[in-house]
Amino acid sequence: MEPVVTVGLDGSPESLAAARWAADEADRRRLTLRLLHAWPLLTPESTRLPAEMDQNYWAKRIVHHAKSELQARHPGLVIVGNLVAEDAQEALLKAAAESEMTVLGSRGLESVESYFLGDISMPVVARAERPVVLVRAGTEGTASAPGASGGVVVALKLRGPCDDLLAFSFAAAAARGVPLRAVHGRSVPLHAHAPWGTDHDVTERITQDAQKLLSDALRPWREKFPSVEVADGIGLESPTKAVVRAAEGAGLLVVGRRMHRPALAPPLGAVATAAIHHARCPVAVIPHD
Repeated sequence: MEPVVTVGLDGSPESLAAARWAADEADRRRLTLRLLHAWPLLTPESTRLPAEMDQNYWAKRIVHHAKSELQARHPGLVIVGNLVAEDAQEALLKAAAESEMTVLGSRGLESVESYFLGDISMPVVARAERPVVLVRAGTEGTASAPGASGGVVVALKLRGPCDDLLAFSFAAAAARGVPLRAVHGRSVPLHAHAPWGTDHDVTERITQDAQKLLSDALRPWREKFPSVEVADGIGLESPTKAVVRAAEGAGLLVVGRRMHRPALAPPLGAVATAAIHHARCPVAVIPHD
């Protein structure tokens, strides 16, 4: 199958925002855009059935309206509609396995609403083996155009290989013509705290160690993408706070998700969870070993 960007459609404003973002991305990367709508009660197609009796009418309408709008915005983009008589979560996971990326809408990420991100988005993010991008309504155009002010921010833990995150982030920044900022947050250990503040020698040593690891991780990618303007930053605070703070004003935030986590551990780490719940920009979750 040819490379595609898949977007899940359910007719909501969030899924339409995701479709617009996905169309921009597919056009930028010269990929096919697949509009996927899954519903277990879809019926087999019948050429003899009048439109007013077609049980698939609303599903077809969702895909048709989205396709018409996106095709008008991207005349040269190849767009295919895909109606699947299957559970949406399973259909999206199957589609994700054969897509360059999967794009989903995400709902209300504020306080109480954040606990109801969606019955579909979170399980797909937690289980997909390829990148998944979550887009909120009203944020899809943040960095959709080349030269847009919103850059790409990538969160790095520096506890192991991070090439999957950096490959995605550098490619995204290069395609958009925007800067890339690599961020690492590290909490100050308890023994560095004193009544008058923090021990400067300890914090300086932590910063230098982290900076070396960050520079080493970025070096080969700077060489591979010489046109990308790169900045890096070490935040002496919790990684979640450092990442959410760095995402302010960004066009895209990239975070990682370990595919092989302990059996009783949450499916998403603290940084990815905080990014999804609190970042205002689209968030790309990249699975990695």
